[in-house]
Amino acid sequence: MLARGTRGAAPAAALAIALAIAGAARADVPLPPWVEEGAAPLPAWARAVAARPDERGRPGDMVLRVGPARSAARRGVTQPGATLPLFGAKHGPGCAGPWWLVGALAWTCSDGQELLPAEPTAPVATVRPDGLLRDYFFVPPQGASAYASLDLAQEGTPDRELEGGWGVAVVAQQTAGGERWALTSKGLWIALRDLGAARPAAFHGETLELRDGPLDLGWVLPDKATTWPEPSPKAKVRGARARFEVVHVAEERGAYVRVGDGEWMLARDVARPHVAPPPAEVTGAGERWIDVELASQTLVAYEGKAPRYATLVSTGRGPAGTEAATPPGVHRIWVKILASDMDNVERGDLEAHYSLEDVPYVQFFDKAVALHGTYWHRDFGRVKSHGCVNLAPRDARWMFDFTGPHVAAGWSAAYPTAVDPGTYVRVR
Repeated sequence: MLARGTRGAAPAAALAIALAIAGAARADVPLPPWVEEGAAPLPAWARAVAARPDERGRPGDMVLRVGPARSAARRGVTQPGATLPLFGAKHGPGCAGPWWLVGALAWTCSDGQELLPAEPTAPVATVRPDGLLRDYFFVPPQGASAYASLDLAQEGTPDRELEGGWGVAVVAQQTAGGERWALTSKGLWIALRDLGAARPAAFHGETLELRDGPLDLGWVLPDKATTWPEPSPKAKVRGARARFEVVHVAEERGAYVRVGDGEWMLARDVARPHVAPPPAEVTGAGERWIDVELASQTLVAYEGKAPRYATLVSTGRGPAGTEAATPPGVHRIWVKILASDMDNVERGDLEAHYSLEDVPYVQFFDKAVALHGTYWHRDFGRVKSHGCVNLAPRDARWMFDFTGPHVAAGWSAAYPTAVDPGTYVRVR
């Protein structure tokens, strides 16, 4: 049973969530924050919950669970420095203090957290034109030294040695000792002269009108694709189309496709997505789902039977059945993460290692296989990955917003629930 808290108002959006959690929008449902019957009320000034800083003074994050118990399934993780609205409190196992309700089916243990009088806030993220949230750099072949502080950098005492080809995410730059330094998202400083800037693809897919029927669009695969006035190798060359150029296929004839009035191309030079019916697992008329077509290296996002977005991808380059192949089948997204490190540095059985920091817009759908943004290559439309589905950054961001579960403001990761399930991803 719930007792009335001491606060008399709440933001409209937060209140709507809170009422849903309470179970019914009745006149006798009290305003948040709620506490257990008989428990001491929460402080009248409490508006938000924040994680205390870590031992180095850096902003902390909160692990969220679907219920007020340490054994409850994970619900999400907050961004460092984010504060979340306070909706209620309840005692439960695994927490010395009360569990605090900070969102829809989202509880955090008060151990290591604190209450704040200010309204909840989320870190402001500026999305760049390429869809990314930060700059990325690569370590040169000879490697680079990384330092825990600029003072240690001046002393020449490295904290880590990074291997050539590794990718790092840079959150700030600063001049010290007459040299420009880059601060990575892992809190390490690297001389900017020891790094090479990543140049992510500007490519992006196409938003589609809600409709049934075939898709007529495709993308040019070669750097330069020849066109002819008729579908014959004996015809005089008319011109050329460039890599990633969008074409609309009006007709097919043998090995050729018509992409304009009197303009034909080789069909193999065009990557074309194909409309497919939903898998049996998709039962809602407007349910969202993702279709990855290995043969064409394309992806289409659907609402029911209607395609909403189409683009090029790069899937696993390994033979079918190997860990470097993208696994076919119907899967559900089991976690979404704004940015996640990806590497194989602990694999002692491999000759070559890779390490990529803060891979953006990650959506795991089959164990460690994910849809995610890619800043280290531009080869979309061709197999390339270690098993994941590589997307251009702008496409990855679009898909991240399109799919479930929803990643709430101030969260860095979200796990699905019965009321906010993971979107189906079919690989075929």
